[in-house]
Amino acid sequence: MAFKFTLLDSPGDGTARLGRIVTPHGPIDTPAFAPVGTQGTVKALDPRDLHELGVQILLGNTYHLYLRPGADLVARMGGLHQFMAWDGPILTDSGGFQVFSLAAQRQVDSEGVTFRSHIDGSLHRFTPEMVIQVQEQIGADVVMCLDECTEPLDRAYNEAALKRTHSWAARCKAAQTRSDQALFGIVQGGVFADLRQESARFLVAQDFPGYAVGGLSVGESKQAMHEVLDITTSLLPRHKPRYLMGVGAPDDLVEGVARGIDLFDCVLPTRLARNAALFTRQGRVNLRNARFAADPSPIEADCDCYCCSHFSRAYLRHLFRAEELLAYRLATIHNLRFLLRLMGEIRAAISGGCFAEFRARFLASYRSAGEQPELR
Repeated sequence: MAFKFTLLDSPGDGTARLGRIVTPHGPIDTPAFAPVGTQGTVKALDPRDLHELGVQILLGNTYHLYLRPGADLVARMGGLHQFMAWDGPILTDSGGFQVFSLAAQRQVDSEGVTFRSHIDGSLHRFTPEMVIQVQEQIGADVVMCLDECTEPLDRAYNEAALKRTHSWAARCKAAQTRSDQALFGIVQGGVFADLRQESARFLVAQDFPGYAVGGLSVGESKQAMHEVLDITTSLLPRHKPRYLMGVGAPDDLVEGVARGIDLFDCVLPTRLARNAALFTRQGRVNLRNARFAADPSPIEADCDCYCCSHFSRAYLRHLFRAEELLAYRLATIHNLRFLLRLMGEIRAAISGGCFAEFRARFLASYRSAGEQPELR
């Protein structure tokens, strides 16, 4: 079945909207959150866990899978779906962010980027054409154009990088050969309104099946992120999905939906879980804190996840202090279920015509990490 996006409910003013993405590996009800399976696995969990949690789509990382085990091997094993035994939709990013954030050395030019692997220092070259070839070998349902990630506050850098990102996007589209993969363009431009407008208009003219917003949640203020989203989503087609890359804090999901975003991904819930930081309706709690040593309560009383249904904060704290592997698994189950339940509640609120009230109520009770330093 070909890729298709249907807008089910929207006020038409660029705010919260309800939709459905259909892919060759199943549908995705939006707004939705995609857990990150960087190297073909969501850390500490297996595909059965993911289905039980209600995961609709996973993200795989082109950079990491290209380096290890290699796209040729993934293709020989039947593609990433078969290789990792996941039968639902998969999205792969282009690897651009990792090249610019992880690679030991890199050199950018108009044709692409040369970099050294963070694993062994070996030399590699990404061009738009190669990135499309790798993603076609991996076999995800949604794939991304190669883009250049920048420092969001550097005007000169963003101007130069935007020209490359736009050129690379056109080349990615020309290089695509698989009709069963939806290729998304990525809007860049840092925090600069005119550059974001220029990027959105250029990519919309290329008529991609969907559009991502990149280069956010990388050091700019929340206010700046919201302003960029307000500008960008107003210029993107209503009838195509909008994907905010690398954003996963609960309050940011709510605010992103309020600005018309349909899809999110982030390593945050799994990374926090491995560091004993768990989501609650009031904000994060750090289970290494001594005040939880004899706490018989679950992480969150109304949570229906396996962790909260069976274990206390005291037990989880013990597992983390003892460095037992079960700690990472249970915490990951909770954090992902928290976000997936949140997205389900958001969809229900949009459907019921009460998203504005839901948003106000949630944000009034939730404290972001910056507001609760004692819980880090």
